[in-house]
Amino acid sequence: MKKVAIVTGASRGIGACVAAGLAEDGYAVALTARSKQSLEEVAARIKGNAFTKASHSTPEIFTFALDVQDHAAVENMVSSVVSSKERIDLLFNNAGLGQEGSVDLSHEEFDRVLSVNLKGAFNFLKAVVPIMKKQGEGTIINVASRAGKIGFANSGAYAASKFGLVGLSESLYRELCPLGIKVSTLCPSWVDTEMTKDALVPPEDMLVPDDLLKTVRWLLSLSPAAVVKDLIIECKTRIA
Repeated sequence: MKKVAIVTGASRGIGACVAAGLAEDGYAVALTARSKQSLEEVAARIKGNAFTKASHSTPEIFTFALDVQDHAAVENMVSSVVSSKERIDLLFNNAGLGQEGSVDLSHEEFDRVLSVNLKGAFNFLKAVVPIMKKQGEGTIINVASRAGKIGFANSGAYAASKFGLVGLSESLYRELCPLGIKVSTLCPSWVDTEMTKDALVPPEDMLVPDDLLKTVRWLLSLSPAAVVKDLIIECKTRIA
């Protein structure tokens, strides 16, 4: 039976790269992001690039345009995937936004960062975890940030959202691993994507999205007994 993955934040950057790699590896991949047009462009690019290595067939891609803050839309998407494919093997929980600022932000700005980066991830976890419990297996990879381990000046809201995601992930790691569900949190440093185009770190010193894909493939290649709770991936230039 073909394995099934959900990738959030799949319209660009890390999400698009990981989605393409999973499709190449034979997964049926459900892509989600806010922009329907961007998702369709990514899906077309994946389908047009190559046959999957695993089955030598055209990749099976589904697209769902939604806002991760909308828990009803998330639940409907997950239900649609399960109705079609009968299972979910991997949740790559990647959707998020960057935001400079700490207490200088407005209440609305602070709420939005937490709502997208933390509650958005929670919405998918709440919808997917019961399915994986029923299956008795599955893999969850939450994408946090190095800023989920170290707070930086002028990034208090972003750090709060990512620290929260790291904490939520660690709790689920302890709850779900005994049930056969792996939970890992990736904490990358600067990654060369559209979100970091104005960063002080030069692009040549940053990670690239393919580094995250290789990390996902490594995690998926481990034996059932091996679980990586969290992983910090540094880049060449580090701002302490």
